Amino acid sequence: MRTTAFDFAPYRRSTVGFDRLFNLLEAGAREDDGYPPFDILREGEDSYRITLAVAGFRPEDIEVVAQQNQLTVTGKRAEDNGQGEYLHRGIATRAFERRFQLADFVEAGDASFENGLLSIALKRVVPEAMKPRRIEIAGSKAAQDQIEAPRDEAREAA
Repeated sequence: MRTTAFDFAPYRRSTVGFDRLFNLLEAGAREDDGYPPFDILREGEDSYRITLAVAGFRPEDIEVVAQQNQLTVTGKRAEDNGQGEYLHRGIATRAFERRFQLADFVEAGDASFENGLLSIALKRVVPEAMKPRRIEIAGSKAAQDQIEAPRDEAREAA
């Protein structure tokens, strides 16, 4: 657990338009307790996968919500049915909420749960209107129809 506190107030006074960035940095420093652990894998040019280790949870105990540019994974384990008395409980079963800030045009795809790992596919889908397009440069009609005057041989000799 990090206990280092960093004050962004001096930077807020000298910058304009970076409030969201500083809010994200401060929120990340406050909220991140490291549970559940996760990996982010880049599978291709525009595809990613987030994998969370959620041992002890069942798929029905976990909720994945994608809203605007944020992906939220929440887990709340149901109570045990009195299956016995635990002598040692080392598998974490506490409730959690993990938030991921997604970049623009990144959409959450399918989610799968296997062997205690929750895997969520992400894909960057840039709209056609936002993609760069090549614009052809055409010569002006007047320049193409211009007639060259005959060259004076005396000028060429000089």
